[in-house]
Amino acid sequence: MKIRIKGNTIRFRLTKTEVDTLCKEGYLEEITDFGEHTFCYAVQRKAIPTMEATFSENRLTLAISEGKIANWDTNQLVGFEHVMHIDDNKILQLLLEKDFVCLDERLEDQSDNYPNPKALL
Repeated sequence: MKIRIKGNTIRFRLTKTEVDTLCKEGYLEEITDFGEHTFCYAVQRKAIPTMEATFSENRLTLAISEGKIANWDTNQLVGFEHVMHIDDNKILQLLLEKDFVCLDERLEDQSDNYPNPKALL
C-alpha cells in the first residue's frame, strides 16, 4: 500500500493482494518505523455512507463504505474519490485506487500491481 499526500489531498494505492485483503477481511495497514516513533496508515471497511479519514496517535485511517468496496476485488472499477468537508472553509480530498504498473522503468517491485490499461494502447 502506498500513500501520497499533497496539501489536503490524500491518495491511497493498493496492489491486487491488498485489494483482496481489504475486500475479504475489511482492514489493511502498513507501519513505517522512525525509531522512537512509528507512523501507521490503514484502510478499513466501515458502515458509513461514503469515505472519511481520521488522524490520531500517529495513525492515518481511511474508512470506506462497505457497499462501495463490495466486489471491488473482482470488478474493473479503478477506485473511489470523496471530498470530506472539515469545516466551512476546508476540505480534504480522499482517493482510494488500485495501483497500476508504471509505464516507465522503476526499481520498485510492481509484480503485484494491476496491468496498466495504457500499456495496451
